[in-house]
Order: sequence, then structure tokens, then C-alpha cells
Amino acid sequence: MARILVIDDEASIRTMLQQVLERSGHEVAVATQGAEGLTLFREHPADLIITDIFMPEKEGIETILELRQQSPQTKIIAISGGGRAGNLDFLETAKNLGAHQTLAKPFERQELLDAVNAVLA
Repeated sequence: MARILVIDDEASIRTMLQQVLERSGHEVAVATQGAEGLTLFREHPADLIITDIFMPEKEGIETILELRQQSPQTKIIAISGGGRAGNLDFLETAKNLGAHQTLAKPFERQELLDAVNAVLA
């Protein structure tokens, strides 16, 4: 299966994503924000990165832009609950900047797995 890097500042989301993906046979690494995720990616490249949009320090949009420069072939799924304003326009922006798929939080386990399978196919 694939090596997947999950970047999200919410511990409960990271844990849920890690558990679902590992139960599906994937190897999963986790990071709490974009800069940490980029460092992990440089040390141990992943086949797929799942990144939140709204995070402290380095947000998902910045992370996606840097990933596109460093590794254009890496697959990306952007996730977001819309932040404080509940605005999901950032998911469309993420897609325009290079995310292969987007998911609006909250999403179902099967939606996640379907998106991962589609991106990795």
C-alpha cells in the first residue's frame, strides 16, 4: 500500500485519519502543521499527503504551494472545515493550486477511503 503523510493541527482528526488509513493497509506519518509536515516529507517522502487548510504557523495553502515546487508528482488531498467563518472556498483554491482532491469536514470514513483510492489509482 501507500505511504501517507497526514498534516492537521487537531489531534482527534490526526488520530482518526491515521487509524482509518492504517486499517486499510497504508503506512502513515503525522505532523501537526505545515512546516513540520514539509520537514517529514523531505526526510521520508510520501506517496500522498493529506493536509488541513487552516493550521497555525504554516497553513495548508502555503504547504501545498511548497509541495508543488519541491515534488510536483506527489498526490495531495486538502481537507477543511472552513475555519471560523465556515468558508469552504479555500478548498477550491487548494484544488486550483495543485490538490488532487478535497474533502469538507466532517466527512465519512468511506469518503476518505474513496478519495485516497482515487488519487492513488
